[in-house]
Amino acid sequence: MRMTRIRKRNRDRNKPARRGHAPVTTVAPAAPVRRWTDGLSDVSIAGDPLAFPHLARTDLPAHPTTVAGYARLVREIAADRTRWEPLVRYDALTRWYARLETGPGYEVWLLSWLPGQSSGFHDHGESSGVMTVVQGELIERSLTQAGEGARTLRPGGQRVFSAGYLHEVVNGALEPAVSIHLYTPGLTEMNQYGGGATVPEQHPQAQAETH
Repeated sequence: MRMTRIRKRNRDRNKPARRGHAPVTTVAPAAPVRRWTDGLSDVSIAGDPLAFPHLARTDLPAHPTTVAGYARLVREIAADRTRWEPLVRYDALTRWYARLETGPGYEVWLLSWLPGQSSGFHDHGESSGVMTVVQGELIERSLTQAGEGARTLRPGGQRVFSAGYLHEVVNGALEPAVSIHLYTPGLTEMNQYGGGATVPEQHPQAQAETH
């Protein structure tokens, strides 16, 4: 039985081509392609970040590291109602807390206050901070070496305080209130002080400090 030859043998490849037949060319085998386990690489899935500017942005705002930067961050968050308003809750037994943001060396909290709710006199341990009211109004009583002071905090104003600052914040109005507080470093200590502190009457000339 005659077998059909499907390819030339090696010794035939070096022979001159016969008349009427195209020369035989030898093609080197392609180098093996290394494939990932799943057949895809990270770049093939996500794209080259250098080719897509939105994946390698350099214009993102840096985390704040100064008092001015912290105050600016609080103002920006306060102005963005869509960010904090859905988180507002009221609890008849205590103030409501919601963490809005954390960063290296700071954290930002949202607090909701029903009428009559108070923080009591306290300090913040080693933390400094910035606070602002975004809805309603709050009364702050502070105790310093110069004596006791009271002020009304309204939307648009800010209070900046250092470590060891002793104060009480209370909602002395008839409507709920909402405030935003930044602590740096993040609040890990809050010392309460007794003394039977009471809700002060609002002073008509008391104004929130702006920074």
